[in-house]
Amino acid sequence: MHTATKVVIITERSILEGVATIIEARGGTGYTFVEAGGKGSRGKRGSGRAQVAGGISQNVKIEAIVANHDVAEAITDDVVAKYFTNYAGVAYVETVEILRPEKFSLI
Repeated sequence: MHTATKVVIITERSILEGVATIIEARGGTGYTFVEAGGKGSRGKRGSGRAQVAGGISQNVKIEAIVANHDVAEAITDDVVAKYFTNYAGVAYVETVEILRPEKFSLI
């Protein structure tokens, strides 16, 4: 196993491409996103069919494995500064253990 850092960003679907651009610009080699729902300071948001507008889910959970905490912090700082004033969102960072570190440019 190899230690890495996972960045998790839960936000509005409409800014997915912008968040992805930040992840890649800061050194992320890829990301995964899934539809998300829940409740927070801006109310309830669903991921079910009834909550889908124009075929696009309102919220997504975006995850990226990056080399270290500094890279993760740069990503989250950029996302917060660019988007979280005007869009719902939460971001957090976790230390994770992974297989195949070459997939994430860790070796």
